[in-house]
Amino acid sequence: MYQNNSRTLAVVSYITWIGWIIAFIFRDRRDAFVAHHLNQALLINLLKIAGAICVALPHIGEQLSTAVGIAAFVLIIVGIYRAVNWRTDPLPLIGEIKLLY
Repeated sequence: MYQNNSRTLAVVSYITWIGWIIAFIFRDRRDAFVAHHLNQALLINLLKIAGAICVALPHIGEQLSTAVGIAAFVLIIVGIYRAVNWRTDPLPLIGEIKLLY
């Protein structure tokens, strides 16, 4: 089934960019469970970057950035919960996007 450290790597992938890089380096390339969570965490990290860029928009930038930050935080919590429970359900809104295969 899954390796002993698959769950740990899946959870670590959601914790900052450094955690994502560590999980990416130490993963088993054949482990679909970790690959799924790495993809989801990468999408969340890119969403956080987009939110940070939104601050530069006039009038609505700060509010939009705050909304994106809150959404990213909720997605991180959901992703960690699913990783701990060995689930590979796609996350809402971003779950169907595949950047890593």
